[in-house]
Amino acid sequence: MKVGTTLSFTLLASLLLALLALPLVTILFKQLAFDFQGFLSTMRDGATLRAVGLSCFAASISVLIALVLGTPLAYLLARKEFRGKKIIEGFVNLPAAVPHVVAGIALLTVFGRGGWIGRSISPILTVENSMLGIVIAMLFVSTPFLVNSAVDGFKSVDPRLERVARSLGATEWAVFRRISFPLAFPHIFSGAVMSWARAISEFAAVVMLVGFFPMIAPGMIWYKFYTAGLQASMGVATLLLIISLSVFVLLKYTGVRMFAEH
Repeated sequence: MKVGTTLSFTLLASLLLALLALPLVTILFKQLAFDFQGFLSTMRDGATLRAVGLSCFAASISVLIALVLGTPLAYLLARKEFRGKKIIEGFVNLPAAVPHVVAGIALLTVFGRGGWIGRSISPILTVENSMLGIVIAMLFVSTPFLVNSAVDGFKSVDPRLERVARSLGATEWAVFRRISFPLAFPHIFSGAVMSWARAISEFAAVVMLVGFFPMIAPGMIWYKFYTAGLQASMGVATLLLIISLSVFVLLKYTGVRMFAEH
């Protein structure tokens, strides 16, 4: 029975893995094996490299902001009980659930030229057609991944360790800095990686809030697909896939090594 269950689960898991891996492997194989010269041309295209670089940079900025603002929120959600907590948790999770175009419309109503924040800051800052708008859109759609992972991390810390530290005279901030945060950091780090991956892949919300300029990598893929066809867009898609996969594997590997040493 155990063998039968294991075999059945393996077959079912293999179907899902094939669905996930086959399209990605096909892109890489077709581009690198059959059109490597086209891929090299993509690597030499200045506009494409600027779009990919902008996506990577904006995603990194959004993750840094999410770390600074989201970590305290995650700690409060994990450790404190207060009125309206469930509502706040709903708002944290909602950006990950709504359609991307809905996220774009929601951001426009607040940060667009006619939005109540966009209109107020327009004499000083412009959200539309700007790096600021790209970061805001990426931050909106990617923050739930970091916050939820951080909440799980803080919940995994034994509260008795914190109580003992407080009983010995440590302040709440000292307990957080020396016990809670270090022990929860593996979860926070994992959430940051997933948040970065989600941010760099966002297209609809960015385009609706910012437009096509400055051009981000997903926007460049869309532009090439509809102006030059599938083959032209595959080079940019392959480049973005390689960068995302490399960063994801590197950060995961670095994180595991770092946590193992501590």
